[in-house]
Amino acid sequence: MKTQTSIRIEKEYFEEAKEILKQVGLSYSEAVNIFTAMIVKHKGLPFEVKIPNETTQKAIKEARAGKNVEKTSIDELKRLANA
Repeated sequence: MKTQTSIRIEKEYFEEAKEILKQVGLSYSEAVNIFTAMIVKHKGLPFEVKIPNETTQKAIKEARAGKNVEKTSIDELKRLANA
């Protein structure tokens, strides 16, 4: 059973995130569902929370610019989320 919720997100981040997700074949709602499933699976955030180092910051900038981004399908992401 699905539920509906609302969240407040900075508009520019929301629009950029939607565009990035579109490029990998996901809707914003699908990405939130994957993230929520990962929180449940990991019993917390599915990643370490810390300030990224210079190498990671460079990788983030490249990914946001569409460089070195691997294309994948929604089915593959769902399979990984349920693994």
